[in-house]
Amino acid sequence: MKPFRTFVFLTFCLLPVPGLHAQTKKLTSAEAKDHIGDRATVCGKVVSTHHAKSSKGEPTFLNLDEPYPKEVFTILIWDSDREKFGAPEDEYRGSRVCVTGKITSYRNRPEIVATERGEIELQK
Repeated sequence: MKPFRTFVFLTFCLLPVPGLHAQTKKLTSAEAKDHIGDRATVCGKVVSTHHAKSSKGEPTFLNLDEPYPKEVFTILIWDSDREKFGAPEDEYRGSRVCVTGKITSYRNRPEIVATERGEIELQK
């Protein structure tokens, strides 16, 4: 009976767990619009930034590959998470970055809301 228990235990331990080791898709900012609702990594160059201090929630916008108002993709950081990023509008401006998270859409533009510093990775 003991070998059977060991077999069952090992079988369940070695079964793949959905999402546990799943790789996220790596996309360009232009490809993100076709992946709304997906969890992915989106990469591009931060070409314009804005910290909207007088807007509700004091959002910071990091626009990839095309500046506002023709942005292709936006990384959004709410003020409640801003301290984790320092001054993101200065730190990331002009840099190539990748952001990982769920792609959503706001006014027909794809975006990811970043809540943790580790979600944005500077590229070389």
